[in-house]
Amino acid sequence: MVLQQQKLQISNYSGLFDLIVPKDNLLRRINELIDFTFIYDELVNKYCSNNGRTAESPIRMFKYLLLKTIYVVSDVDVVERSRYDMSFKYFLEMAPEEDVINPSSLTKFRKLRLKDTDLLNLLINKTVSIAIEKGIIRSKSIIVDATHSLSRSNPFA
Repeated sequence: MVLQQQKLQISNYSGLFDLIVPKDNLLRRINELIDFTFIYDELVNKYCSNNGRTAESPIRMFKYLLLKTIYVVSDVDVVERSRYDMSFKYFLEMAPEEDVINPSSLTKFRKLRLKDTDLLNLLINKTVSIAIEKGIIRSKSIIVDATHSLSRSNPFA
């Protein structure tokens, strides 16, 4: 199976990206400086090349999960925001008029393609390392996941 990185869809409206998404936008810079084909290398054995319908691009699915990590949003929220946020559409390499996935596809992707939970962490860490190396991210600390909870001991609740 020959897999190649998905490219931005040709559309009469693609010029909108240059008008709406600034050149220094974080997602634009990540997209332009990082070659996400390493995702294919890591997931190639998780896909069947001759059975079933064509799957959504593993790179796009990973990018949805990366957006969830960067913006700390739910599956439903990241998909909904991808419907109207042009920087998200640009990052996901979608045409402006292209429809988004069903949020349940992200759950299926995690369960079927990323059964090993360490694989998602590996892919995110590799992306962050590349971003640091390319100068997109300058911070030495990155918070990947944080959970806030209320407790009886919280005096501000």
